Amino acid sequence: MSGTDTDVSGIIRGLETVYPEAACSLEYDKDYELLFSVRLAAQCTDERVNRVTPALFARFPTLEAFAGADAAEVEGYIRSCGFFRGKARDIVECSKMLLSEFGGRVPGTMEELLRLPGVGRKTANLILGDIFMAPSAVVVDTHCIRLSNRLGLVDTRQPEKIETRLRAILPPEKSNAFCHMLVLHGRAVCTARAPRCGECVISELCAFAAGADGAVNF
Repeated sequence: MSGTDTDVSGIIRGLETVYPEAACSLEYDKDYELLFSVRLAAQCTDERVNRVTPALFARFPTLEAFAGADAAEVEGYIRSCGFFRGKARDIVECSKMLLSEFGGRVPGTMEELLRLPGVGRKTANLILGDIFMAPSAVVVDTHCIRLSNRLGLVDTRQPEKIETRLRAILPPEKSNAFCHMLVLHGRAVCTARAPRCGECVISELCAFAAGADGAVNF
């Protein structure tokens, strides 16, 4: 599979038939709540995060409340998400920076977002795509890595190389939704342990399903 424009367009059309309104599964009301939820989702499921955040956001209902919080108290609310000490510290410090340097708003550029504690390119791209509707936002998570390799769109596990490649071949206005569709498809059909190619709407466009030479199964 070559990753040509035709192949990519067909993959997008196929996924859109199954996931016409693909969106981030993290639940939030405020922009910064999504930012914090994405941090909590590192090495954790969205489902778990969604169970944790209602109590967390009720206890700390504003950025000011988070900025003034004792990180140890935040830890108590997010312990089940794993790596809770680092995550709690990042949330408190991020809140302080949002207030002191960005007027209490989540910034809307990659450069500014990457300055925030605990924010990497994956998080920054998700915020740019979901909050600011920026074109060409490419969120490279574990599902994106696995599926883009199986499909034959990339041949690497390095997130920045995948991001660069997908940005080059995806229509800018489709890139954010495409990544969300990969997440949904990776959970439902193209799972890590046992891809169900017989149930896949894009199997005819997939290098792995076709048994193509060099097709990667991550």
